[in-house]
Amino acid sequence: METKKIAFLGTAEQEAELLAAIDDMRNLPGALMPVMQKAQEIYGYLPIEVQEIISDAMDVPIEKIYGIATFYAQFNLEPKGKHQISVCLGTACYVKGSQLIFDEISKQLGIGEGGCTDDRNFSLSSCRCVGACGLAPVMLVDDDVYSQMTPGRVEEVLAKYA
Repeated sequence: METKKIAFLGTAEQEAELLAAIDDMRNLPGALMPVMQKAQEIYGYLPIEVQEIISDAMDVPIEKIYGIATFYAQFNLEPKGKHQISVCLGTACYVKGSQLIFDEISKQLGIGEGGCTDDRNFSLSSCRCVGACGLAPVMLVDDDVYSQMTPGRVEEVLAKYA
């Protein structure tokens, strides 16, 4: 499933907070990383619109900001949902049908790997192992673990977080 672009919902207050943080940190050695971390704290992710604010305010090429944002796993270029769903696709889970579970979640939410629903309630990702092979297949929603999942249980689990 194709990941679709989520509309940027930044506010004037968020931009003012970011610009104030940039003013506070601008002259510190290595200020770009802390500024980017603060921006992600403010917005929850680093969309191109936020990268452009940082670029303009710090007079740093956007390519450098994008390069850092895509190199370090701590930065997200897409928003994360209020509830983060992860399906284990490690060997034990995969052989017990976790790909079918992932596909069912994707179908029901209308999002693919790394996607976020339009209402920002759910985001979806896969992982390789959660260390619960005896409970396979495993799905996580936030910190809740759902073991021995089936595609038929997906709707019931998602309804708890709707």
